[in-house]
Amino acid sequence: MAVNIYESVVNAKTGETFRCIKVTPEAFTMQWTLEPKGYVPFEHIHYNQDEIFTVQKGELKVIIDGVPHIAGPGGRIVVPKGVRHIASNNKEEVMDAVVDYTPTLDHVPFFQCFFGMQHDGHIDKKNGGVKIPMIGYFMKKMKCQALARPTSIPAAAFNIALNVFYIMGVLKGWDKLYKKYTT
Repeated sequence: MAVNIYESVVNAKTGETFRCIKVTPEAFTMQWTLEPKGYVPFEHIHYNQDEIFTVQKGELKVIIDGVPHIAGPGGRIVVPKGVRHIASNNKEEVMDAVVDYTPTLDHVPFFQCFFGMQHDGHIDKKNGGVKIPMIGYFMKKMKCQALARPTSIPAAAFNIALNVFYIMGVLKGWDKLYKKYTT
């Protein structure tokens, strides 16, 4: 049975909670909560989507191309596609935001894999992010349009790595997980 993206998933290491609210062709919308000191585990770039944060509670800090942007309740931060960014909770209280990815593209199967990995504990113990080789396998398998790349990996190297991750995933039998998460 496919992962239900409308049920919350928690990453205790990063202090993040995710839950899809709505999916339309225009936007994939999720509720995103960050505990105090919560963070996104690495700076990244969305190739084909804008990411829009609307803060409902607390305060969010997003560093976009090296420039800090801060928003409180009712505030909004827009990260255009192709721009590097990383986010964290800026206060000692829970931060709650609605996040829109526009357009939706194939965000549903991507987040099914992302949520499934979190549920199953396929998390990098160092930074709390999902395991890059495994999510890379899923992205390559689905020819992911909602692709996000960690900025610590140059684009050309990342494209090569996706091919390596795909071969690794085939050899390790990760297709079973892909099917578990998406069908």
